[in-house]
Formats: sequence, structure tokens, C-alpha cells
Amino acid sequence: MRMHTLDRRVHLLLDEGRYRKVSGEARRRRVSVATVIRDAIDRLPADEDRRVDAVARILAADPMPLPADPVALRRELDETRGRTR
Repeated sequence: MRMHTLDRRVHLLLDEGRYRKVSGEARRRRVSVATVIRDAIDRLPADEDRRVDAVARILAADPMPLPADPVALRRELDETRGRTR
């Protein structure tokens, strides 16, 4: 694990249930509550990971019929999005 310089302070308020959950995990792992929260943040996907995942889902999708006419395609897309022209 790469060591980071900790140079930002965050004030975080938690309700009792969330605090019990995170403090219980900290006790179980024998680390601080802050370490548990930092580890959870580190597991969030990066923008690039989200883009790669989106492309993979698009490429894995089943083919679907499309209107041959671009105007008809635009109309269908607008209807799907709830827009009217």
C-alpha cells in the first residue's frame, strides 16, 4: 500500500447506526475509524474505471433494431427521454 501525506481535514457527522457500523469494523480490524473511512473512499471507482465499465456494458448489450431513417431515430430517442419536438 502506498503511503500518502494526509493534508486535508474533513469534519464528518454520522448518525448512531452508521457510527456503530464503522466503529465496529474498526474494532474488528484493529484500526482507527478514520482508516476504515479512508479505505472505503479508496474503493470508490475512479472516473476512468466507470468509463471502462460503461463501454464494456454497451459492447455486451444485445443488438436492437434501429429505424433506418435518422429523423425517425431522433423522434424515437426524444420519446424515450420524454421530450417532444
